[in-house]
Amino acid sequence: MSPSTASHEQAKPLLSSALPKVPAASPAKPEAVAIPVNRRVLPDFLQSVNLSHVKLGYHYLITHGLPLLLIPLFASVAVEIFRMKPDDLLELWQHLQLNLVSVVVCFAAIVFGATSYLLLRPRPVYLMDFVCFKPPEHLALSLSGALDHARKLEKFNEKALEFQHRIIERAGLGDRTCLPPSFINIPPNPSLDMARKEAEMVIFGSLDELFTKTGIRPRDVGILIVNCSVFCPTPSLSAMIVNKYEMRSNIRSYNLGGMGCSAGVISIDLARDLLQVHGGSYAVVVSTENMTQNLYFGNKKSMLIPNCIFRIGAAAMLLTNKRSERRRSKYELVHCVRTHMGADEKCYRCVFQEEDEENIVGVSLSRDLMAVAGDALKANITTLGPLVLPLSEQLLFFAVLVGRKVFRMKIKPYIPDFKLAFDHFCIHAGGRAVLDELEKNLQLSQWHIEPSRMTLYRFGNTSSSSIWYELSYAEAKGRVKRGDRVWQIAFGSGFKCNSAVWRALRRIKPEDNVGPWDDCIHEMPVQLNFVD
Repeated sequence: MSPSTASHEQAKPLLSSALPKVPAASPAKPEAVAIPVNRRVLPDFLQSVNLSHVKLGYHYLITHGLPLLLIPLFASVAVEIFRMKPDDLLELWQHLQLNLVSVVVCFAAIVFGATSYLLLRPRPVYLMDFVCFKPPEHLALSLSGALDHARKLEKFNEKALEFQHRIIERAGLGDRTCLPPSFINIPPNPSLDMARKEAEMVIFGSLDELFTKTGIRPRDVGILIVNCSVFCPTPSLSAMIVNKYEMRSNIRSYNLGGMGCSAGVISIDLARDLLQVHGGSYAVVVSTENMTQNLYFGNKKSMLIPNCIFRIGAAAMLLTNKRSERRRSKYELVHCVRTHMGADEKCYRCVFQEEDEENIVGVSLSRDLMAVAGDALKANITTLGPLVLPLSEQLLFFAVLVGRKVFRMKIKPYIPDFKLAFDHFCIHAGGRAVLDELEKNLQLSQWHIEPSRMTLYRFGNTSSSSIWYELSYAEAKGRVKRGDRVWQIAFGSGFKCNSAVWRALRRIKPEDNVGPWDDCIHEMPVQLNFVD
C-alpha cells in the first residue's frame, strides 16, 4: 500500500463545498496535465535521527568489512614487491632458503586464509534481465472514463463518487492506466475464476517474454518466488507457474502474501539468501498484485482510495549466482536493507484489510499512515547510509550527529547527499504526495524523480512491481551506464520500508530495452502542471 494515498483521505478540503464539483469531461492532452497540489506532507524524517538505526548501519558495514581491510593490505604488499630491484629479490630468496620453517608457516597461513575467504565469501547475485507486463489497450480507462464507469456500477453514493473524483484528479495518474477485465464489465464480475484469469494474464505474459529474452528454459530454474499481497488462492500462484511451464519437481518455490507494495524487495532479498546456499542456480522472481477481488464497492472513504490509484501490472526477474553469466547480466545486487515497524500497533494497523459497516471487504488506510511512512523511511535510510554514502558524507554526518547527541550542540542537522551514492532512484510510485516529499527531503532533481512520476502517470500504482517499471523507464531513456548505482525503495503494509541497491554491469542499450514503454517513451516526460 502506498503512504501517499492517506494524504488524500486526510486532506480537509476533499469534501468541502468550496471546491466545485467538476463534471466528467474529455481527457486532457498528455502534454500538459493539470493536477491540484495537496498540502498534506510527510514528516521531515531527515531532520531527526535515531541512533539505533545509525548503529545498525555501521554494524552491517563492519560485518562485511573484511574485504575493505584485506584489499589495501594485499595492494600495498604487491606495490612493495614491484618496487624491489632484482638484487633485492635475490637477497630475499636467499633469506627464505635459510628460514624454511618460516616459509612453510607463512605459506600454510596464506593457503588457509585464501581457502577460508573463498569458502566464506558471499556468492554474487546477478540480475540477468527483467520484464514488465504491458496491459492490453482495451483495458485502459481515462480518468473521466473511470469516474463515469464507477457511476454506472450503481455501487457508490454521491459522496463516495465525489470523493473518488477528487482523489483521481489529484493522484498523478494519466489516461492510459488499465483496470482488470472484471471491472470493465457491467455489472462487474469479481469471481475467483476472473481473479485467476487476471493473474494468468499478467504473470504468464511477463514470464513468456522473460524466458524468450534470456534463452533460459523453465526447467533450468531452481528457485521460484512469487509475491502477491491480497490474492492467495489454492493451489498457490507459484504452483500455477510450475504447472504452466512444467518446471522440475525439485524446484524450491515460495509464495509470499500480505506484504504490500514492498514485497518486491522482500522477494529479491529472499532470492539472494537462497542463492547463497544453492550454488549454480537460476532464480525467478515474480512481483504482482491482483485487483479483481479487491476492488472496494462500498462507501467508506478510507477504503475507496485504492480503487482510485491501483492498476494492473506485473514484473518478472531472472537472477543467478553463476559467475559465468556475469558477462551477459545487467546488474549485480549490492545491498538489501529491510525495515519492519510492525512491533508498533499504530504501524501495524495503518494499512489493514477489513470489513466495513455493511460487511464489504476492503483495505483501510488510517490517518496515521503518512507519519508512519515517514518514520519507516527515516529508519531505512539511516541504516542504509553507512553502507552506500561516500566517506566524506559519512564523516560530516557523524560529526554533526555526535555534536547534537553527545555534546548537545545547537547546530542544524546535516542531511547527507544521497545523489553522491546513487545515479538512479526508483521510488515506489504509490502516489504523487509521497514522491513530492521524497523529492524535497532527499533534495532530488526532477530528472531523478522522473521515472517514478512517469510510471505513476502511465501505469498507475502497480504495487510491488512499480519499481521495475521505473528501472525500465531509465533503461528505455538510455540513462543506465556501466558502474551506475540504482536505488530501489518501496514501502507497504505491516508497516515496512525496504531498499535494494544494484550496480550496472554494462551500458544498457535503449533500443533493445524499451519494454512496456515502447509506444510512449518518445513522448516522455509529460509536463505535469500542478495547480492549487
